[in-house]
Amino acid sequence: AAPLGLITLAAMLPNDWDIRLVNRNTEELTDADLEWADIVMTGGMLAQQVDTLELIELCHARGKPVVVGGPDPTSSPEMYVTADFRVLGEVEGIIGEFLAAWRAGERSGCFTAPKFTIDVTQSPIPRFDLLKFEQYLYVGVQYSRGCPFQCEFCDIIELYGRVPRAKTTPQILAELETLYQLGYRGHVDFVDDNLIGNKKALKLFLPELASWLKARDYPFEFSTEASINMADDDELLGMLRQANFFTVFVGIESPDPKTLVHTKKKQNTRRNLADSVHKIYRAGMFVTAGFIVGFDSEEVSMADAMADFIEESAIPVCMVGLLYALPNTQLTRRLEAAGRLHPGHDVAPPGLSDQCTATLNFDTLRPLSEILRDYRRILERVYDPVAFADRLDRLAGMLDRSGRPRDLPAGDKRLKASLGMVHEIISRLPEARQPFWETFVKCGKANPAALRYIVMLMAFYLHLGPFARKVIATIDAKLAELEAPAYVEAG
Repeated sequence: AAPLGLITLAAMLPNDWDIRLVNRNTEELTDADLEWADIVMTGGMLAQQVDTLELIELCHARGKPVVVGGPDPTSSPEMYVTADFRVLGEVEGIIGEFLAAWRAGERSGCFTAPKFTIDVTQSPIPRFDLLKFEQYLYVGVQYSRGCPFQCEFCDIIELYGRVPRAKTTPQILAELETLYQLGYRGHVDFVDDNLIGNKKALKLFLPELASWLKARDYPFEFSTEASINMADDDELLGMLRQANFFTVFVGIESPDPKTLVHTKKKQNTRRNLADSVHKIYRAGMFVTAGFIVGFDSEEVSMADAMADFIEESAIPVCMVGLLYALPNTQLTRRLEAAGRLHPGHDVAPPGLSDQCTATLNFDTLRPLSEILRDYRRILERVYDPVAFADRLDRLAGMLDRSGRPRDLPAGDKRLKASLGMVHEIISRLPEARQPFWETFVKCGKANPAALRYIVMLMAFYLHLGPFARKVIATIDAKLAELEAPAYVEAG
């Protein structure tokens, strides 16, 4: 994914500043880059914490001042005291103060934006021109910030509030027009944490987006993240179909209603979750979903219940993770009050970015070994190649792509990539050869309009299959450590 935060920040810097974007995920930061720079500005989420702290040391060793910002410095500013400047909160509300201090000769300081008051209609068009498009699978835009719900484990409402703030229709169309004029074609992600948080504004925007796409022969197709209650609104689903959305990430977390109530995710209750997922499929969008293991309400094993639900709902790509108490969340405050947080709970371990092998950062009510065994069992079942292919089969039977553009736009690099993908899967993962080939042939005959999405999801398995096995091996090692007999030597 392209670094939307950094290129949005870049758009707020003075026009006479020369800016060089270096993406640490895709390219090396060279000595020449640091020699060229007067100042280094970086930051990000918890997953970038380890690298950001290393980057601060690297820059200081070369005498370069560092500015950090973004969600993790905002949530845990004490972790970044070695940075010369900390710019905390939504940058639109504080960048002016930082720039004034810099121009006045100050070379350190902390600047904090007021919470939840930033007018996102004043946010500039990101500097998409700084991106090397060939490095990315997709590019992101942001329509709104905030979420109306109050999930206990989530930090979005702590960072952006519970009253979603949306950009204007001309504003977001101008961002897309900029991408279009730069020659980008293909997948664009609306990075909103809940695109439907402000449905009234969204329903005014989507028809305009559909018209914009049609006038340009559909240069983009869109993905996003939204809450499952989107399935309750037929009009909204129709609008998303017309606006060429092809997939949505949904936080399901658990199929257990008791757990959903416990963690304050009540929008997922009072419904048949699998039916809601299937309704989204019938609107022409496939669902990827998040699931979490380790909630306090899990009194007994829930592995098979979660895996059974994943099978019933036919969600191929499931991000199953262990519960992690993020800084400044209701969950963390509750665990802290109970004395259950581990020392250094807010320090990101090097492997946190996968949220699978880092284990839990608090004392669990259920024995940790039981939670890890549940987690292992879910991964073992869900990412078995036969089970994965079977979910693809059933998805292909429900995914209604009628009335959509059949072909990718010229210039979309996914077109070339998809042609050889099935062969690569078959050659690299022999265990997936037969079930995936059968799925490919069956979908090609029964629902050819869905075929490229089924191939796309097969491609995910090139990562997910081996990664699941890696995580299982890590969990096995942790279980062996937990269950090793303890010996006491008497002198």
